[in-house]
Amino acid sequence: MSETPVFRKAERADTGLILQFIRDLAEYEKMLDEVVADEATLETWLFDKQKAEVIFAVAEGTEVGFALFFHNFSTFLGRAGIYLEDLFVKPEYRGRGYGKAILKKLASIAVERGCGRLEWWCLDWNKPSIDFYLSLGAEPMSDWTVYRIAGDTLKELAE
Repeated sequence: MSETPVFRKAERADTGLILQFIRDLAEYEKMLDEVVADEATLETWLFDKQKAEVIFAVAEGTEVGFALFFHNFSTFLGRAGIYLEDLFVKPEYRGRGYGKAILKKLASIAVERGCGRLEWWCLDWNKPSIDFYLSLGAEPMSDWTVYRIAGDTLKELAE
């Protein structure tokens, strides 16, 4: 690692930077056309409603990576966990340990808050990330399938 990153919690003024990281991640995942979030929406949900948190890894005088996360709950453990929605390190800073540093920071937040686990999803084709997560001791949850209801289907179900 070139420099041990310093972590800082995102503030309202960072909303544009958060959106840029989200777009950069979506582009990497070949899903940029699915990003409909805008600064106003993010500001409302992250800072007014406080439904998720963002931390930045700062090194070499710039934000080199970010993580967006929120609490979930395990009924089996009887306690909250942390769900990592997005983790992204800028391409020019990869391979320097910043991704691992971000996950270590999230693990320390989880432990500090008394959480029972830290979890996330990863696209099946993303072998570099899968290999990285496995190297940290993460376990794939192969017995589980993710289901989603969104958009018009969500509205129809709500009626």
